[in-house]
Amino acid sequence: MVSAAPATADFATWFAERARVNDQRVEPIPFADLDGWEFDGETGDLRHRTGRFFSVRGLRVRPGGDGGVPERWQPIIHQPEIGVLGILARMFDGVRHFLLQAKAEPGNVDGVQLSPTVQATRSNYTRVHRGGSVRYLEYFTDRRGRVLVDVLQSEQGAWFLHKRNRNMIVEVDEEVPVHDDFRWLTLEEIRALLHRDNLVNMDARTVLSCLPRADTEAGAADGTGPAWAASTAALGPRQGALHSMTELSSWFTDAKTRCELTADPVSLTSIPGWRRTPTEIAAEDGGRFRIVAVDVSAPHREVPHWTQPMLAPCSRGLAALLYRAIGGVPHFLVQAHAQEGCLDRLEIGPTVHCVPDEHRGRPPEERPPYLDVLDALAPERIRYDRILSEEGGRFLAAENRYVIAELDEGFPARVPAGYCWVTLGQLKELLRHSHYVDIEARTLVACAEALR
Repeated sequence: MVSAAPATADFATWFAERARVNDQRVEPIPFADLDGWEFDGETGDLRHRTGRFFSVRGLRVRPGGDGGVPERWQPIIHQPEIGVLGILARMFDGVRHFLLQAKAEPGNVDGVQLSPTVQATRSNYTRVHRGGSVRYLEYFTDRRGRVLVDVLQSEQGAWFLHKRNRNMIVEVDEEVPVHDDFRWLTLEEIRALLHRDNLVNMDARTVLSCLPRADTEAGAADGTGPAWAASTAALGPRQGALHSMTELSSWFTDAKTRCELTADPVSLTSIPGWRRTPTEIAAEDGGRFRIVAVDVSAPHREVPHWTQPMLAPCSRGLAALLYRAIGGVPHFLVQAHAQEGCLDRLEIGPTVHCVPDEHRGRPPEERPPYLDVLDALAPERIRYDRILSEEGGRFLAAENRYVIAELDEGFPARVPAGYCWVTLGQLKELLRHSHYVDIEARTLVACAEALR
């Protein structure tokens, strides 16, 4: 049965109405006012009374190696459950559409953002919170359709300990009842929305980045943009890539073998340099983030009212991909990026991933590699530059500036050992597997595919 494509011209009207209807109130509260959460009397860890959802623990990080970098300590969110990030797909008039949700999360900048069809932790969809059921969950748990994507992917390794979610896209042929908060959108439309700040949420970005190359091209009205056509197709030297997939895998395996970073969970009370007040857990020197508590009223959520701890960054981050043509094919410069919370210690990350405020005024040798290169680029070299929110269920107003910038062809092709030139096609190939490409690089893959 062929169905007519959904009308999409009134997206702005629909989204504004959903933002109005799904209005929420988020207010800071003292830890003592948390309902169902408590500090463990022995370890000081902040836990939910059910033992589910997540906890805030301490972490001891030892970088290792001979760089003289001292060990450091920090809180970290421990959420061992594997949640579902699922997007439902369906063909209308020969064009694939994706069912996205206008969803409010307590940490979202601007409140409501476009999220996957299903965005739920295991505690949520098993209804530990005693709230309502998760709409459309059965399409992913029962596999009611053709699976296009099904892969475990990591989340922020600086803030989560070993956190993974199941990224899924399932395509169906049957009629799907569409709730008012949900809307069918084409890949081309979603890519256009990625050019707006804080609109397409982190979970939707990571799932869409995992869409295989063939399905990406089939789902868009005009396929991959011409700027990336060669980069998307190039998987090895014969297709125009500088390195073969085997060479790329060997580079990454070598980086993991050489990585000496260790991160050990410890009690929250034992981490030096951090203090706990009635309203926050914060580093004595200011640090990168704080742990706070909030009270949330969201009448249209499965649970209309709750309290929870959240991680609140102190400054906006930066994630940037630099690229240049090599042999006529665009190549991205990526790094083997070690993060304390990664399950396998490091993953492939953007050229630059840092918090710029932490490096202002420092001498060049103390600044992240390639940050000064990015800062020196002429404005016309910047191909993508947007502020996008990170996960709003655990992080309060967390944003990164995401940048894709073009280097000139005279930029040296020789790079330090921890860096490698890869094509978009190679990144897409790695995204078929777990624990290769980190969350920030996955967002940048989705953004690169949105460029024309």
